[in-house]
Formats: sequence, C-alpha cells, structure tokens
Amino acid sequence: TAPSPLGGAESILRVDATVQAELIADVEAWRRGRDEAEVARCLGALSRAAAGTDNIMEPTIALAHAGGTTGEWADCLREVYGEYRAPTGIRGATGGPATGTGGAKLAELARRMQEIDSGPPRILIAKPGLDGHSNGAEQIAVAARDAGMEVIYHGIRSTPGQIAAVARDEDPDAIGLSILSGSHLELVPETLDRLRAEGVDAPVVVGGIIPDEDQRELLDKGIAAVFTPKDYELGRIIEELADLALGSRHHPSPSGG
Repeated sequence: TAPSPLGGAESILRVDATVQAELIADVEAWRRGRDEAEVARCLGALSRAAAGTDNIMEPTIALAHAGGTTGEWADCLREVYGEYRAPTGIRGATGGPATGTGGAKLAELARRMQEIDSGPPRILIAKPGLDGHSNGAEQIAVAARDAGMEVIYHGIRSTPGQIAAVARDEDPDAIGLSILSGSHLELVPETLDRLRAEGVDAPVVVGGIIPDEDQRELLDKGIAAVFTPKDYELGRIIEELADLALGSRHHPSPSGG
C-alpha cells in the first residue's frame, strides 16, 4: 500500500505505438521481395521432414535462405506437432494458508453460493499474451473455487481470440484477465472486442501491474474493475468478483450489497 519507490509514470517503459506498425510493414516488405514459390517449396519440405523421421535442420536452413520468417517456420511445425501448453493450473491446488485473513470470508461466500437456486456463478480466468507469470491468476482461481464458484482456468499465453472462443463455449458469468507483461492497453481492449463479437456480455475484470492512468483508460473501454498488487485482500477481491458475476445473472449479491 506504500507509494512505489520507483517513482511515477515516467519510470514505466512505454513502447511507441507506431513501432508495431513499422515492424509489420517491414515484414510485409520483406515478403514482397522474396520468391514465394521457393518459400512454399521449403515449407513443404519442412512439413514432410517434421511429419516423418528426417532431421528438420536442413529444411529449416533452406527456408531461412529462401526468406521464410520465424513465424512461418513455427506455424509449419505447429501444424505437425500441435502447440505446447505449459503445465500451469489449479488442479489439486488448495487454498489453505494462502487464503490468509480472507479465509473466513471465502467460507461464508461458499455457504451462500450453496443457497443460489440456479447454481453458483461460473468464472473464467485467463492470461492473454506472452506473460507466463501465473501465480496471481492461480491464487484468484483457487480462491474463487474455495468460495464455491465454478472456475474455468484457461492457463497462460492465450490469444484474445482463444479466450473469446472459450468464453463463447463455456458461457461464464464473469471473466478475469491477468496480465503482467505491460501490454494491457493493447491486449485487454482486443480481448474485450473479441468477446463482444462472440456475443459474450459477461463483465470483465483485469489484474496486474497497471498504472493509474491506464486503469482509467481500461475502465473507460468497458472493463468492470481493475486490481493491482495493492489489492491484496483475496476475500474482498473474490466477493467483488462474485457480486459482478451474480449481477450479470440478475441474482441478489452474496454480500448483501
């Protein structure tokens, strides 16, 4: 709760928004100047080597000489091998001491959730982007589960499109996004747009290292709440999340509010 010793907003690295557009234009120009037929041939050779027993190094080097990009190389291998998802999750996790002083509040919420005729709310917890720091998201997911809610934990390194597809299929009553990569102003609005495009109107909350001015911008874009490390009381966070979830189902608040 103390002021940060790192100073104000000037201490936070912000990438110029034009950099992304410049890099995309650079890749597009690179592709226009290469032999597309040769790139396609090399990608085919790489795919066949990956699907068989050949060493993929030779076709990988050939693809590089032809002007193939890292993204094209990786996408080719994903089509053959699939995509690895890091083994993060909440299966088997218990709250215990991690719930801290909020343990009693979580237990009371769990009791009240049992009294809801239509069943407890469903909460989707996901992490958009390349950020792999899952501890905070998993603490929230476990606490929500301990409070009697149904939790869908989607893990780390998800795209906005993947999160939207899961939300469409799982029909959650609220969605929690965790992001610590600094890309919240890019990824969170995109995720929100994808959710709405899929017809998902559940309230969305965001947690992470988010400066005050960025919090205001996210709230203006339609985010229901923003949590930062200063919001360390798990019981209060979960209660607010439950209120939002049940409010979206037009149920009375479990906290009586």
